[in-house]
Amino acid sequence: MDLMTDATGEERSSPASGSEAAAAFAASGGMDELFAQIDAGEIELTGSDGFIPALIKAALERGLQAELTDHLGYDKGAPEAPFFTNSRNGATSKTMRSQVGEFELATPRDRDGTFTPKLVPKGSRRLGGLDDMIISLYAGGMTVRDIEHHLATTIGTELSRETISKITDEVAEEVTAWQRRPLEAFYPVIYLDAIVVKVRDGAHVGNRSAHIAVGVDMEGIKHVLGIWVQATEGAKFWAGVCADLANRGISDVLIVCCDGLTGLPEAIEATWAAATVQTCVVHLIRAAMRFVNYKDRKAVAKALKPIYTAADADAARAAFETFKASELGIKYPHAVATWENAWERFIPFLAFPPMLRRVIYTTNSIESLNYQLRKIIKNRGHFPSDEAVIKLLWLAICNIEDKRARQRAKEKGRPPAERKAPGRLVEGQIVTNWKQALAQLAIAYPDRINPHL
Repeated sequence: MDLMTDATGEERSSPASGSEAAAAFAASGGMDELFAQIDAGEIELTGSDGFIPALIKAALERGLQAELTDHLGYDKGAPEAPFFTNSRNGATSKTMRSQVGEFELATPRDRDGTFTPKLVPKGSRRLGGLDDMIISLYAGGMTVRDIEHHLATTIGTELSRETISKITDEVAEEVTAWQRRPLEAFYPVIYLDAIVVKVRDGAHVGNRSAHIAVGVDMEGIKHVLGIWVQATEGAKFWAGVCADLANRGISDVLIVCCDGLTGLPEAIEATWAAATVQTCVVHLIRAAMRFVNYKDRKAVAKALKPIYTAADADAARAAFETFKASELGIKYPHAVATWENAWERFIPFLAFPPMLRRVIYTTNSIESLNYQLRKIIKNRGHFPSDEAVIKLLWLAICNIEDKRARQRAKEKGRPPAERKAPGRLVEGQIVTNWKQALAQLAIAYPDRINPHL
């Protein structure tokens, strides 16, 4: 317990935290008898008949009685009670659900019906921590059915699927506010990538693409700009996405790196006329490899490397023609066609120096996020709506970043060699060697970069 100085200059003990008070009580021996009963299996800690729910019940009821005393203006049984117009009027019992189990809570009443408890508000039947637990389980990929079973079997709390759904839906306003928040006027680079999800549409379940956009601001910091579920054909969908980003404040983008998405280049050029659309080179290589036998993949990958590492577009074209005329190029015409069809969207990054190429040639920075999201949604059969997809992905991103932040906080102060906690996944991450890349962008786009420096 720390010492603090009061207004008179004298030292006095500061209040101990709950954990400190519990540790001190245990050390004093006051809990030895209780520990012995727990060890003997005579007392359950959690569940409807558990010690911890009973302790919470006792603490809450004591607090509610104190609130009522404050509301009435006199203590229970006080001699002056008859002189007050309002008085106690028994209690109403209701079932409370918590992280450690269910319990019956007696909420005191007053005769005038004017008492409004703050500790446990009227109509509330769940303690706040339980809602947080449910949202965390949902963000971790558990379905409503899974959460219902988990709560019943682990802490003895029975909640209907409808109630669990309502709890997770409470974050809908936060998701909407996030999806509509104002954005910076200028992003040097935006990455776009997608994961496939199953969504119910009437009586049918079909595949849809959930697209995630990550923008790099002038400080080189990455931000998840939004999530959109593609339900319409390419051109119309991307026109809506670009309009959404523009309406939220983005007036200019230098480079958009994506995976050859149909309709996106036209939508970008209609929204930000000077923007460059760059096909992700890694996606392009993967697309070409779909037509290559496994035993030839290493050889084809080696033959393709001179194309995307060429000094400029002319050198890349010469390397491509060499591959096209080679034995492997003749053997796999579909791989050749894949590069041919994407050529105009592949070559823009070749106009930049190596440091900048590393920043814009691939969407890998967003693919690592998508990899984590796929692990979360893999156990789900399908989503009931597009909104449910966006809600889960947003919660999952928040959950992943929060978990990593907690791990880093635990290792704070340790020598760098002893730190094993992962860095930021995407949100708030700084692009490697961004200052050098920004300097090269300033040379390539002086009129568009300088106003924002």
